Amino acid sequence: MSTERPPTIDPVAAARWHASAPAASPWLHEEVARRMEERLQWIRQSPSAWCHWDAVRGGLQGHALVSARYPKARCTVTETSARGLAAAQEVLEKPWWNPTRWSGSSPVFGRPADGSVQMLWANMALHTASDPQALISQWHKALAVDGYLMFSCLGPDTAKELRRVYEELGWPPAGHSFTDMHDWGDMLVHSGFAEPVMDMERITLTFATPQRLLQELRELGCNLHPARFGALRGRKWRDRLHAVLAEKLGSNGGSGDLSLTFEIIYGHAFKAAPKVPVSASSTVSLSDMRSMLRNGSGNK
Repeated sequence: MSTERPPTIDPVAAARWHASAPAASPWLHEEVARRMEERLQWIRQSPSAWCHWDAVRGGLQGHALVSARYPKARCTVTETSARGLAAAQEVLEKPWWNPTRWSGSSPVFGRPADGSVQMLWANMALHTASDPQALISQWHKALAVDGYLMFSCLGPDTAKELRRVYEELGWPPAGHSFTDMHDWGDMLVHSGFAEPVMDMERITLTFATPQRLLQELRELGCNLHPARFGALRGRKWRDRLHAVLAEKLGSNGGSGDLSLTFEIIYGHAFKAAPKVPVSASSTVSLSDMRSMLRNGSGNK
């Protein structure tokens, strides 16, 4: 597994999308968050503190579900875009006169301190990261020892029907490539996580018209491939695209709903206790040393 940045993601385009993405929770993200929240029933450890990474794009309804499952847990909401932060504060921050603001149920906004949370929740974020290994390392740093990461993202089979249409017509790639779940597992281990568990499912969405299908895709993201078409398209191209999608993706010979596949990858992994250094020149962070002592790792 290579630790290089994804070759089919343009970092400049990814940064531009991240800064300008709609400050709203797409329907698919909310549905994936609901399914991921159901998986928490299999994890026995209830966090005393957790972090929701990019909650607005990840799903504010999903945030409410996790908050309801862990009502006594302190929550830190980390928004990595200005638009996301403003939207999250508008929805989640309680006014000063609301008693829940002072009861601990109102989230704190900002980056969690190193080793300060027992769960980090990141829904549908990794597949648009231009440096996913660095992002995973940030999550690992925020977690306490024995804390766990819960995440989801899009997998390689996503929009395979649309990609096939573009290939048949000789057009530039319809989108950047998505990482396989086994490679995500390798990256988790590389960042210091232990016992990564990966799972995958496919969700098929149907749309009444090509216009509605493309609207959904625009809400979910954009084409970050370096070889994407580099100029504006005209109306004739758009009309042809609509006609081709209706023909190729529609049922009943092009007269029925259009179908599009989304591969969803789920993963969770635990932050293992750091190994005791054996070299005189090795160092361990203060937070990691405290965690080692609390868990008895330093006595082994």
